[in-house]
Amino acid sequence: MSPSERSVATTPAPIAGETSTDGAGLRDRIAGAPISWGVCEVPGWGYQLSPDRVLAEMRALGLTRTEFGPDGFLPQEPEGKARQLEAFGMRAVGGFLPVLLHDPAHDPLAQVAAFIDGCLATRADVMVLAAHPGVDGYDDRPVLDEREWQMLLSNLDRIANLADARGITASLHPHVGTMVERGEEVERVLAGSRVGLCLDTGHLQVGGTDPGTLARAHAKRVNHVHLKDVDVAMAQLVIAGQMSYGDAVRAGMFRPLGEGDIDIADLVATLEGSGYRGWYVLEQDIMLDSEPRGAGPVANVRQSLDYLLEVAA
Repeated sequence: MSPSERSVATTPAPIAGETSTDGAGLRDRIAGAPISWGVCEVPGWGYQLSPDRVLAEMRALGLTRTEFGPDGFLPQEPEGKARQLEAFGMRAVGGFLPVLLHDPAHDPLAQVAAFIDGCLATRADVMVLAAHPGVDGYDDRPVLDEREWQMLLSNLDRIANLADARGITASLHPHVGTMVERGEEVERVLAGSRVGLCLDTGHLQVGGTDPGTLARAHAKRVNHVHLKDVDVAMAQLVIAGQMSYGDAVRAGMFRPLGEGDIDIADLVATLEGSGYRGWYVLEQDIMLDSEPRGAGPVANVRQSLDYLLEVAA
């Protein structure tokens, strides 16, 4: 088996109290994400809930795994991260790493190596890469020339090789506002690099790519999944430039699973039928204005979890 095939076939290790991971054990491959509670790395994104509230609510749902969230959400030192997660009966899947890939004057490997160190120290196994545009936020990005594209693709291969050598799964996340957003950009990465694909159903849809079609065409490249549902009519406004991405998120473009327009059941069936045995991370990007009264975001996460379990059954 080649290194790229190994990374795509990565099977999450069970933790205490979990069953082994197989097709029927999809329940043990569902993780949470702080963005579903409005916790995000973008300056000015919205009110940021405390990690104690977010982790306690994840655990109350029965989730035992989460992505790290943005810098500053959990303690900076890996041991501190692990302790805070363990205090709530949680472990990390891995996390999101926006990294500048296209600038010939910038070598991303030191940043990536440090992130891998943190993953290994917390027993996490997935590094979710995004091709950072070099500017803050997700509402604007530069246009790359051919030299910059070749640098981006070369850096993705370098990162994938480093991750493989250290036992970490590297997964490229097509993301609105990054250098890999639109369908043709995703296809260029898949054709020009060996890195695995993080199939984020929401960001693909908002970038103009049908996630189900992409999953059917490239299921063997998928090594991590972020599940979102989307109001496609609102996504079309973003694609057409009639609404900013940030405004659309605030207006509720991302929906609980089963309430939007993406066929989540078909997508999961496609991936499971292809042999995918990685994580399904529940993500519903939201913005909060203040500390929620009542249940708050956890109600939507519960709805998405229930829907996914129904699909799995």
